Amino acid sequence: MIFAQDSEIVLTNLEMNTKNPHFGMALGPNGKILITSFKTNKKGRVIMDGIDPVLGLYEGNVEPSGEITDISPVEFAQSEDIEHIVSATYSPDGKKLYVTTKYGKRKNKPKGNFKETNLHIEVAEYIEGKGWSNFTVLPFCNPKFSYAHPSISADGKTMYFISSVKGQGSQFTRGKSDIYKVTIDENGSYSEPENVGINVNSYAQELFPFISRDNTLYFASSKPGGMGSYDIYKSEMDDEGNFKKAEHLSKPINSTASDICFVMVSDKTGYVTSKRKSGKGDDDIYYFVMQ
Repeated sequence: MIFAQDSEIVLTNLEMNTKNPHFGMALGPNGKILITSFKTNKKGRVIMDGIDPVLGLYEGNVEPSGEITDISPVEFAQSEDIEHIVSATYSPDGKKLYVTTKYGKRKNKPKGNFKETNLHIEVAEYIEGKGWSNFTVLPFCNPKFSYAHPSISADGKTMYFISSVKGQGSQFTRGKSDIYKVTIDENGSYSEPENVGINVNSYAQELFPFISRDNTLYFASSKPGGMGSYDIYKSEMDDEGNFKKAEHLSKPINSTASDICFVMVSDKTGYVTSKRKSGKGDDDIYYFVMQ
């Protein structure tokens, strides 16, 4: 599923978009799509945490037309105190849910000093009649740094994500955040994070990696040379498992606005999130078809 730069591309702003942002997309094995947006109450008002809107996780159906319908909040067990979700993805078999969140006032908040704005990744299992339960922080997440935006390869053996890990050498972040990967073994254990390298990462900020079924890595970056504040790039994997030099995607996928999330649904269709002047408000989800 390599994005064809020389194809004619038709882009459509979805009917589901509103003045609130919609981003953080991830496809599920059940034909549904995960979306992040503001949480709202029964009257449709945005729920606030002080001066900040609370982000919640939603799921919708992907229609043949590309429209996303029947959007509803993802079901969590009542015993869970998780409140703020920036992005999420399913494992390929749909049995696990990985979320980007922050500790806030949660019971699992670690001891020690760290920034309250730091993010981390947790994994949960689905329990029938209760919803997603038993959220556990992934073992490589150090609360002194941020870890976010997980995406898992089709074989379930590799997770890609961003991190702000600081230090020296090739395994530390070059810019504000870089893309990393960990391997997941058959027992569900995770390796130590590995920076995917300078062909992908820059001294700017990389966000929202998406790994396609053919192991092409798509991501957003604020690196120089783009069209807007963030643009979408792709990097193909070579025969040895290394990523080639990232390529900037052309119009209309990228624009002079902020383009931050990209997923391929099929060989010729997918979604991109963008904050364009022609949109309905904040970040909108656009459906694209390559012809």
